[in-house]
Amino acid sequence: MSQPASSNTVPTSSDDLTLPAYSRSLLKILVPVTVTLATKRQSVREVIELVPGALISFDKPCDESLELAVNQRPLARGEAVKVGDKFGLRIAEMVLPEERFEAVQGQASGLSSHSA
Repeated sequence: MSQPASSNTVPTSSDDLTLPAYSRSLLKILVPVTVTLATKRQSVREVIELVPGALISFDKPCDESLELAVNQRPLARGEAVKVGDKFGLRIAEMVLPEERFEAVQGQASGLSSHSA
């Protein structure tokens, strides 16, 4: 079984060499990668009452997929795995980005009245 790449290195491939230098440098930018086990909203009172040993339960079932986010945007879902003595995530599916189209208002009607 191959070892995962260190979080401080960027794997390179022969495809990287065909990219312009400025594009290759973009591949070296570090971005925050987060795996979310579960989320929950609690009152400020409940949060300030937390002490070592306190237990917080979540509504999420144990066998439900975990979410992988890059720069706070969902990218994939997967399952927790053990990699040596570390935690890992086996990707099960990629998440399609939300479409972010906004209607342009007033532009089309304004153009047609000036074309006469």
